[in-house]
Amino acid sequence: MNQLTAISAPTIFDGRRWHEDSAVVHADGHVTTIVPERDVPHGATVRRLGEGYLVPGFVDLQVNGGGGVLLNDDPSGDAIERICRAHAAYGTTALLATLITDTPDMTQRAIEAAKAAIALPVAGCLGLHLEGPHLSKARCGAHDPALIRPATDADIDRLIDTARNIGNLLVTMAPEAVTAAQLKRLVDGGVRISLGHSAAGYGEARAMMEAGAHMVTHLFNAMSPLGHREPGVVGAALETGSVYAGLIADGHHVDPATMAIALRAKKGPGKLFLVTDAMSTIGSDLTTITLNGRQVTRADGRLTLKDGTLAGADIDMMASIRTLIDTVGVPLDEALRMASLYPAEAMGLAQTHGCLKAASRADFVHVSPALDVLEVWIGGETAHRA
Repeated sequence: MNQLTAISAPTIFDGRRWHEDSAVVHADGHVTTIVPERDVPHGATVRRLGEGYLVPGFVDLQVNGGGGVLLNDDPSGDAIERICRAHAAYGTTALLATLITDTPDMTQRAIEAAKAAIALPVAGCLGLHLEGPHLSKARCGAHDPALIRPATDADIDRLIDTARNIGNLLVTMAPEAVTAAQLKRLVDGGVRISLGHSAAGYGEARAMMEAGAHMVTHLFNAMSPLGHREPGVVGAALETGSVYAGLIADGHHVDPATMAIALRAKKGPGKLFLVTDAMSTIGSDLTTITLNGRQVTRADGRLTLKDGTLAGADIDMMASIRTLIDTVGVPLDEALRMASLYPAEAMGLAQTHGCLKAASRADFVHVSPALDVLEVWIGGETAHRA
């Protein structure tokens, strides 16, 4: 075992409860224990933080880009490394690089890029999220409808092979574009399925959830809404206890009042969790970007196509947490769980990510009393310092 290191803080949140005047002890990239500061093991190197909170690193399951790089523009291992580095500055220690609907060639290049990033490994790269192309043209949002198509058996085979090679693969699909039998094959093959970009009714969505779809992508956006006679995909997500759902908390994609209603309505044990849906603007001064050859404009915290359609989000995870607390009224501990523990649970990774406990990864964030990121560790190594 390498040298034990202890990081003490006035307040530590382990993902479930608070610890006062304690220390996180770690070695070899993993947490060994949390103990009162007076009980730090003899011989450990101690680092004392003077203020604020030490919390689990954030887990973002939908990151299109960052640091001036968009995965759809540059599907490479180097691009994924730049994206991870950009988001680490805002507390994200594990992310799924996300490719939205594109050509088969670009999709394969993104798969190869994720394989390369995992093999290195790139600090912070958890795996790959393929958002499309098996979606509904009726709810395509900013996706190019010309590239949207139903899933074939060859697509299913490729996705299963990808999951076998990179481990953590999340695929957003619409019930209209995949059969229940195909979806079950994917789930049995280790692929995590999220429903999204869909005009399906409640019954269709529930059937896919029963077949193994475990998540819903950016709840409320690009999906059939909750109606009083047809609950839609939104209703299925809120009513189905086994399902988790991502939520973009930038105040533009979903009204804060709607977020509050959804949080009260969600049937457990599945939870709502934060995603940024961030584009290449995060960590950059870009004012315009391109997406599948179309210009996207950055203004007033929004990214929009020429017709006003939202095209991803211009927000980081720490800012999302502040939105939940300041405008929705979510308590600090629950907002932190929505950024760390709950997305880890959704991916089946809650033993190693989104928490601080024995054998979990030593991924944590030092947050100031004003909820700004001061320092970030990935695998016990400093990845960012303000």
